[in-house]
Amino acid sequence: MSEMDDVISEFLVESYENLDRLDQDLIALEEAPGELQRIASIFRTVHTIKGTCGFLGFERLERLTHSGESLLSLLRDGERALDESAATALLRMVDAVRDVLAHIESTGDEGERDFQDLIAILDAIREGEVIEASVEAVEADPAVQAAPAGPSAADSSTETAGETPSHSVAEGSIRVEVGILDNLMNMVGELVLARNQILQHAGHRADSELDGTVQRLNMITTELQEQVMKTRMQPIGNVWSKIPRMVRDLCLDVDKEVRLVMEGKDTELDKTLLEAIKDPLVHIVRNSVDHGVETREARAAAGKPEVGQLTLRAYHEGGQVNLEISDDGAGVRLDRVRAKAIERGVVTPEEAGRLSDKEVMNLVFMPGFSTAEKVTNVSGRGVGMDVVKTNIEKIGGSIDLSTEVGVGTTIKIKIPLTLAIIPALIVTCQGDSYAIPQVNLLELVRLDTRTHPIETIHEVPVYRLRGNLLPLVALDKELGLVEAGSATRAEVVNIVVLSADDRQFGLVVDEINDTEEIVVKPLGKQLKGISAFAGATIMGDGAVALILDVFGLAQKAHVLGEMRDRKRFGQHGEAEGEEQELVSLLVFRLGDSTRMAVPLETVSRLEEFQRGRIERSGLSEVVQYRDSIMPLLDLGGYFGASAAGGATSEEVQAIVAQHDGRSVGLLVSAIEDIVETALDYKRGPDRRGVLGSVIVQGRVTEILDAASVITDLDPAAAM
Repeated sequence: MSEMDDVISEFLVESYENLDRLDQDLIALEEAPGELQRIASIFRTVHTIKGTCGFLGFERLERLTHSGESLLSLLRDGERALDESAATALLRMVDAVRDVLAHIESTGDEGERDFQDLIAILDAIREGEVIEASVEAVEADPAVQAAPAGPSAADSSTETAGETPSHSVAEGSIRVEVGILDNLMNMVGELVLARNQILQHAGHRADSELDGTVQRLNMITTELQEQVMKTRMQPIGNVWSKIPRMVRDLCLDVDKEVRLVMEGKDTELDKTLLEAIKDPLVHIVRNSVDHGVETREARAAAGKPEVGQLTLRAYHEGGQVNLEISDDGAGVRLDRVRAKAIERGVVTPEEAGRLSDKEVMNLVFMPGFSTAEKVTNVSGRGVGMDVVKTNIEKIGGSIDLSTEVGVGTTIKIKIPLTLAIIPALIVTCQGDSYAIPQVNLLELVRLDTRTHPIETIHEVPVYRLRGNLLPLVALDKELGLVEAGSATRAEVVNIVVLSADDRQFGLVVDEINDTEEIVVKPLGKQLKGISAFAGATIMGDGAVALILDVFGLAQKAHVLGEMRDRKRFGQHGEAEGEEQELVSLLVFRLGDSTRMAVPLETVSRLEEFQRGRIERSGLSEVVQYRDSIMPLLDLGGYFGASAAGGATSEEVQAIVAQHDGRSVGLLVSAIEDIVETALDYKRGPDRRGVLGSVIVQGRVTEILDAASVITDLDPAAAM
């Protein structure tokens, strides 16, 4: 079924329900004509049907309901009283609408009837013309002749037309209060917990009959759980459907032109969450159009396309729903935010000077804060972003804002796990059980450190997994279960390889147990600030286990930086719009001040040697390495920096690279970091051994030309 078919189907279901209610309301109103509230309700219902007909292109139906709406408008405003003839005409209009809906459902179009006679009657009654003639004309109209109110009217009219009685759409769906679904979901969650306990106890008994019964219970519970969860899930496109119209109207108000791009419309959310994000989404979109995207003139002056772009993106990651709202506008100037905060007394000048960029950015979420120069009917009153933050946090979510002046702004909303049932890996650390959502799990590694030692880069333990450096995070240290400085000395290490925001890292745990389906219970408000946990669950033995928030854990361990955009902001123009390829660089230092980097793909290993192990062979320094003799080349001496590792250091650090099929060690003073950046050279090579200079982490860094250095320093390379 296409997207438009879904919209029409939903329209039919809602319209049938509205028509049934209109029958009852009109009869009740005829008995008590002065009930203004009921008149207003009838008017709104007809107006809703008319508006949707216009949107879907059902012109005949729109004309018919428009006539009825015009008559109801007089009744609502007290300019005319409801009498028998008006009530009869309106009821016949209801029957005619029901007849057209049945035709749309069975054939996909409105049919050939235009109901001009009925429309004329409604207009005549509205104008106060002869009522008796109107009633007779209504009853003589073959399209709605004496058809009783209710579903049978549509059925009888379609059987005149020789069509199959319809109403399958309306009869095939039912509306249920969300509260009932919540209670049902809670009971299914408790059933899953009971199922897990029974499975655990049955595993210790040798009873084949009991095993069969338990497996049957397991299968039924799983199927029931899946079906109940489906009843609560809806695509986010249901909320996004109103955004294009809103953006269009906003653009007219502020005289801008914005192209709207929506990705991930089919991403499903729990109904409760879907309702909770409606208002925050509206606030953010309005701010992006009014504050973010510049005017045509400003964009043209900045070399940008005159048409701005607003992108809505939804996706699942780490068991969470992620929403991103990005614009390619002017970005947020932190100096203006600081100045406004001082001006409004939010912070003192001294406090503002001590705030980090991230803390300054968070000021926009404070009540009453706005950087707008003037108040408009769209924004500028200082309400909106604080409401957004409050509403998102009410459902246990988080909101993050990142910006680049002149390039754009991205707001990222993360909605954590709520009451749900998910598969998870159960691990043990310091005697306690923890659950890891399986959606984050990549693989499991059991490492023998005697044959595959763990390396260290800038005091961070790493393991080379199939040629890639994998940063390791010890769960017991991150949770404060052991001292941070204590070293892991186990001969066998269990590593859970996880993914967080397109980055991989290894979580070191004591034991890896098994996977099982768990019921996620949200943490209380007192514990929501702990970023390492996403919720809790009850295990089969009745014990409580905490669910790890993989993304939060990665941030806590500094695997991910604070500014963590999934994509670089779009560039201007078509040719420049392509994303630059990011390259992983190993950053190192020579002497006290020379900072260099080498593409990580050229690095085989990182080693640390005792000076006593270094020997001389002819004019070269060498070391016995993996049953061979590896030459050591001093990069510090080559580039005129101080000795590698310092003259008094007992150990030296080496980058092991491959050249012509053999290992070569490049001695450096210190390994500093591994970063991912674009090789956007700011300066070309000005000396041999250097490919050029780039900006890495805000500092000028030279990129090592390892091949030319090895050729110059290694006698064997020149042969």
